Amino acid sequence: MIKKLLLALAFILPLCASAQTFKMGLVNVDGVMQGMPEFTEAQAKLADTSKKYEAEFSKLQDEMKRLYDDFQKMDENELPAIRERKTRELADYDQKLQTFQQTAMQDLQRMQTELMAPISAKISQAVESVAKENGYSLVQVMEPQLTLYHAAPVDDITSLVKAKLGIK
Repeated sequence: MIKKLLLALAFILPLCASAQTFKMGLVNVDGVMQGMPEFTEAQAKLADTSKKYEAEFSKLQDEMKRLYDDFQKMDENELPAIRERKTRELADYDQKLQTFQQTAMQDLQRMQTELMAPISAKISQAVESVAKENGYSLVQVMEPQLTLYHAAPVDDITSLVKAKLGIK
């Protein structure tokens, strides 16, 4: 009986000791990211590219409207071959409009991913560095809407990460 008790204590004591050294931190990644000049530059590039796509899309829509208006103005007695050609032209242009819109959206998403990847990597490196320097066992993104409960004391390390990145 005593051997079993000592064996159980031998397994439980290290767990208790390690539980006392557990330190958890939270970081507001969005707050850090918005303070970075790289983020502001990336947002400006995305906005500029988006405006260019919107301008081109607007031109395509205007042309589509012109084609549709021409189709609507056609005489009811127009030759079937001409009516069919105009109908096909409208359908082709509509397809062209949809393809352009999809391509533009995909390009913007790809561009956002490419621009944000180095920023995210820089933040991750800063978080890792702060965690190691300050003895944190776990650092999580601060998402109040996702946190259901926590009992242990948790530190907000956002300001430490900002300082590591040189953000005020």
